[in-house]
Amino acid sequence: MTDDKPICSAKGCKADAVWVLAWNNPKLHTPERRKTWLACEEHREHLSQFLGVRGFLKDVVPLADWEAGETR
Repeated sequence: MTDDKPICSAKGCKADAVWVLAWNNPKLHTPERRKTWLACEEHREHLSQFLGVRGFLKDVVPLADWEAGETR
């Protein structure tokens, strides 16, 4: 049996993801393209800051909303 729950993208973290951080590197991606990182509650701010200081962060939304297609 496999556990298909999404997990946090923070290095070494195995916690369930509850947030989607949508981002894009304007030097590599077209403006409409969105890459995603997943975050648990503990790492949401850290990962958001990491992407934000680089100008990559576009949106932070609850994973449930992202999966429901409510934010794309």
